[in-house]
Amino acid sequence: MTTSGSVALPMLKALIVDDEEPAITELKYRLSETGWPVQVTSALTTREALRLLRQREFDVVFLDIQMPEMNGIELLQQSRPPVVVFVTAYEEYAIQAFELRAVDYLLKPVRVERLLETLERVRTLRFPAPRAEPPRVPPLDRLPVEQAGRTRLIDLAEIRFAEANDEVVLVKTYDQSYAVRYTLSELEGRLPNPPFLRVHRSYIANLKRVVEIRPYFNGSYLLKLDDKQQSEIAVSRSHVRSLRSLLGL
Repeated sequence: MTTSGSVALPMLKALIVDDEEPAITELKYRLSETGWPVQVTSALTTREALRLLRQREFDVVFLDIQMPEMNGIELLQQSRPPVVVFVTAYEEYAIQAFELRAVDYLLKPVRVERLLETLERVRTLRFPAPRAEPPRVPPLDRLPVEQAGRTRLIDLAEIRFAEANDEVVLVKTYDQSYAVRYTLSELEGRLPNPPFLRVHRSYIANLKRVVEIRPYFNGSYLLKLDDKQQSEIAVSRSHVRSLRSLLGL
């Protein structure tokens, strides 16, 4: 049996620990039936298993429970391998095994279908898929705004600043104020930076339209814009460093 799909399967380095050689042989055969590339090492005693775990790194350890010298749970408590799967004929240790963060608990004889599920869990832990990058949203070159039930497109150069006012985001030009359908955070992600900069939780400023910067209180600033009202907006302390960096202050 082989795994479905065309995804390349990673080579898994596995250690099988069981005091019965026929059980090791049987599990090796079942692993080969899955179609997974698995490099198998085996140990017939817990002492040999401990030695191997100290010398090598394994992706998964298939561990029996009832063994002489020490049982599989005691071995796990001493060695702490990264991924452990218990393979046993006994059901009663399952709760204790999962408390020790075992990835799976297989009952002998192991079915190939069940083993495939286990190997998928191992792959997820040892070879996690890279996190997909969020799709890039292209920056705007003109901004759609609402006016009298219509949508206008205004050049970005006309914008002095954007302001979050309760549930509405307003964009200010020289002498007009327009509502937009973006949140302030969405607008921040769509406007080119520079010249646009988030300077406050309520404001985004067009730094090309700033004509004066005045110290405010507690290390913050006020920006004066070149609109008709010569509006002033605050720069919060958390955004001062970004402002100074962009303006070379």
